[in-house]
Amino acid sequence: MVFKRRDKRPILQIVQEFVWPRGGWARAFYYMRHRVRRLPGSPERIARGLWAGVFSTFTPFYGLHFIVAALLSRAVQGNLLAALLGTFFGNPLSYLPIGVISLKTGHFLLGTEFEQGQERSLVGKFANAGSDLVHNFWAAFTDATMDWHGLSIFWGEVFYPYLIGGILPGIVAATVTYYLSVPVIRAYQKRRAKQIQAKFEALKIKAQQASAHAAEQQEPKK
Repeated sequence: MVFKRRDKRPILQIVQEFVWPRGGWARAFYYMRHRVRRLPGSPERIARGLWAGVFSTFTPFYGLHFIVAALLSRAVQGNLLAALLGTFFGNPLSYLPIGVISLKTGHFLLGTEFEQGQERSLVGKFANAGSDLVHNFWAAFTDATMDWHGLSIFWGEVFYPYLIGGILPGIVAATVTYYLSVPVIRAYQKRRAKQIQAKFEALKIKAQQASAHAAEQQEPKK
């Protein structure tokens, strides 16, 4: 394959770069900003794509944020590439506060509570839900009885509150991103258009000078 890496990275290196990319998150941020600025399209359309990408990070569909962002981008007529880049708002440094805010907001709106105790921590609820999925999968092909207890707790105390609670902070974060990015992208596009125009004018003048010089060379000497 053309784009296949020649050097296969160890699993540990892949995990490490996911948590802390090469050059640090500051360099990754500036790279993403550079990529967003150079996207084609109107500033509003690019910003709508970013809106979709940022909002998707407040949903509990981990591993599917690209798909959620693409669907939202299409719904709001945003730039698809901007939407995919916007999903990088969710990263190992921001997922924890996003999750805490979304869960607390969801339980507050629903009037419920996140019960804690022995084997009822957030990690425990994830583990129990995963265990139920594996157990029920094999139970479908054997005589074992399906058990939905862990999944039921996970749905009621984690997934559904997260889904509901992420809407409001997701809209706020995405909308702030939209209004901040529009003037920045517009200013960059205007400056880039002026730079391109200046280069074009310089090439035009250079071509005229070369043409005039060639004409002088072709004039018969008296």
